[in-house]
Amino acid sequence: MKRHPALIPLSQDHHKALLLAQLLKRNAPEYHGLPKDLIGKMNFAKEIYHTELEHHFRDEEQFVFPFLKEKDAELDNLISEILNEHIILKEKILSLVDNPNLIDQLDEIGNILGEHVRKEERILFEKAQTILSDDELKIIENKFDESRPKNKSCLTT
Repeated sequence: MKRHPALIPLSQDHHKALLLAQLLKRNAPEYHGLPKDLIGKMNFAKEIYHTELEHHFRDEEQFVFPFLKEKDAELDNLISEILNEHIILKEKILSLVDNPNLIDQLDEIGNILGEHVRKEERILFEKAQTILSDDELKIIENKFDESRPKNKSCLTT
């Protein structure tokens, strides 16, 4: 299903979040211009959390989720799951420190983030586009237009 313009800013963020997820995974290929060593990846993940992911999570929670809550029990459960993943990702990223298990911790974060994004894209957004009215989608779109420059995603690489 084609993504509704109201959700495109989040989908653009997701594309770049998937790149971060891949970068953090064990045996990740090298990406031009991105850190190659574990400490660099750890610091990059923390920086991206503070400068991008935190804002992205807040946008989902403030602009999209309020319109979806209490429309469908399955969707309410999915939103609860996603909110919990936001907390887990925040805690795991911000608690990273140089230690012998860093490669495992980065790999775990990469896997959680990748699955999180896919869940939102493949399940949440698909369902949102069928449940939300045109008026609700337009309100969400306007909120993004006010909070972000046009066609600019939150995440930067």
